[in-house]
Amino acid sequence: MGYEKLFTPFKIGTMEVKNRLVMSPMGTNSSFTNGRKDAQEIDYFTERAKGGVGMIILGCQMLNEQIAQGSMEGYLDTYTVLPSLTSMCDSVHRYGTKIVCQISPGTGRNAFPDTYGNPPISSSATPSVFNPDILCHELTVEEIQKIMEGFRFAAGVAKDAGFDAIEIHGHAGYLIDQFMSPVWNKRTDEYGGSLENLARFPREIIRAIKSAVGDQLPVLFRISLDHRFEGGRTLEESMKLIQLLEEEGVDALDIDAGCYETLDYIFPPSYLGESCMSYVCEEARKHVHVPLLNAGAHNPDTALELITSKNADFVMMGRALIADPELPNKLMEGRIEDIRPCLRCNEYCIGRIWNRHTKLSCAINPQAMEEVRFEIKKTDSPKNVVVIGGGPGGMEAARVAAIEGHNVTLFEKNDRLGGVMGDICTAKFKENIKKLTAYYKTQLDKLGVEVKLNTEITGEEPILAECDRIIIGCGAKPFIPPITGIDGKNVITVLDAHRNPELIKGEHIVVCGGGASGCDCALELASEMGKKVTIVEMLPECGKDVFFVNKISLFGALAENQVQILTNTKVVSIDETGLTIEKEDKSQEKLAADTIISAFGMKADLTVVDSIKAKYHIKTRVIGDSNKLGKIGEAVRDGFYAAISL
Repeated sequence: MGYEKLFTPFKIGTMEVKNRLVMSPMGTNSSFTNGRKDAQEIDYFTERAKGGVGMIILGCQMLNEQIAQGSMEGYLDTYTVLPSLTSMCDSVHRYGTKIVCQISPGTGRNAFPDTYGNPPISSSATPSVFNPDILCHELTVEEIQKIMEGFRFAAGVAKDAGFDAIEIHGHAGYLIDQFMSPVWNKRTDEYGGSLENLARFPREIIRAIKSAVGDQLPVLFRISLDHRFEGGRTLEESMKLIQLLEEEGVDALDIDAGCYETLDYIFPPSYLGESCMSYVCEEARKHVHVPLLNAGAHNPDTALELITSKNADFVMMGRALIADPELPNKLMEGRIEDIRPCLRCNEYCIGRIWNRHTKLSCAINPQAMEEVRFEIKKTDSPKNVVVIGGGPGGMEAARVAAIEGHNVTLFEKNDRLGGVMGDICTAKFKENIKKLTAYYKTQLDKLGVEVKLNTEITGEEPILAECDRIIIGCGAKPFIPPITGIDGKNVITVLDAHRNPELIKGEHIVVCGGGASGCDCALELASEMGKKVTIVEMLPECGKDVFFVNKISLFGALAENQVQILTNTKVVSIDETGLTIEKEDKSQEKLAADTIISAFGMKADLTVVDSIKAKYHIKTRVIGDSNKLGKIGEAVRDGFYAAISL
């Protein structure tokens, strides 16, 4: 399939964008406390411009520190931020890419509970999202006018820095959306009530920006057209609103769905599938005439489909460009097999920001936000490198070492590469994991890595003595607890369920263990194989190792597919008819099952690792689950570090 339609130019106002691919606005959480951009963020966006994207929209920059309420995306209330912003604009322009300054008056009631101060601001005195016991401060008319003054100044800063356009962040239930939506706006003055009053705040913002920049910079407006929760704004209700925004003079609309009440649509995980928000475009196209941009887990094929449909003019990609900044160039050059696919795992992008309050990165691209420090450089002294284990860590180590110019031999005891990652990607919602495995196989082949399958290393092989470096990651194997009957013919491990689905007999399946792997297996069995599934979990909750945003979609899908979940429940014994379980009150009952799947977790496989370390500890680096049990991202990072330090 050709992707030529994605590489045609298109105009927003007076600005011509070279192609239809736009980098979605995503915060990196990396600005300094004085509001200035860090050099690493400039390098990060420069790399995406170099990769061929037509336009980059920055994550929302706040009007000032007070209104930011803890956000680390930079402020626009002083000329001192101009030098770093100018460097960013100049660096992006070097590659013919347009760059857009997204401006926000704050998260409002969505502010994080440990960073916002007390209390957060909003259109009305509604409860704070993350601490409903705290009521928001309702902005006064005087405070609203100060916000308008802030927008005028910020727009001038954006123009002076060299930005090509400005985007207003009216999205996701943030402050502007709180004014536009009756579910949050309870005001009785001129900023509340009628549709015209609900639109007053954003329309005044558009006027304020245009008073500062005139027609020199196009103005885009980012808005969720379907909040997707009871009481939220519907797609139909949003149509009248975007017509008022168009009437006020916005030059383009950046549209999708969701808000903080439906958080998984803000950071769509793999469970929501690809192109999960393009459905809003067709209706919007009927009501407005300005160009439309659409985000929501797009890949090259969904991008092409959307542009071909003419329901949108630009396709936005966010995490896909974090995972592979060169995606547009690879697509343009017909090298789709070289595109590293985003897993939609959320672990290292929003996960690092949300859970650890640190800057963004990527599970499968450790160079994200470290483009200079982690640059892969050609070596002047090639080494003979042995990689043992063909899981994600081993394949990444082999890939990077080969790019550096080392002579790499990879040994894998099984008949295929991928390790556990290659086994578990049988469900439709794990399609991108399957693509990542294929990507690695292709890269190792192209880079000339010698791959020896069906070869088990013991530690006695001459090549280990002769080589310069050993990188070893032998993965993990299922943990089998000492439960009576667990070795029965009707019991299989979760890995065997993926590897050999013919072993899954009957209709009634019980999955023992409610971690990520158990829940995913249960969902696959119920949604794709039509089985009646029960999860038994000893802890008070399932999915403790699942990122909380992903959990929303996962548990929604489990409920939709009628998967029964038993928590605080212990497996006592297993026989040929099912299993005996013990509940929290110590009472026991029998659970009938045709097949029982053991998903009690994994344990590192260290036999070979310990043997090789004992003989060659000075030149051996242990990675992946052999180093520390983790997910794909941890293994990839381990492999990357091992290779880049050679």
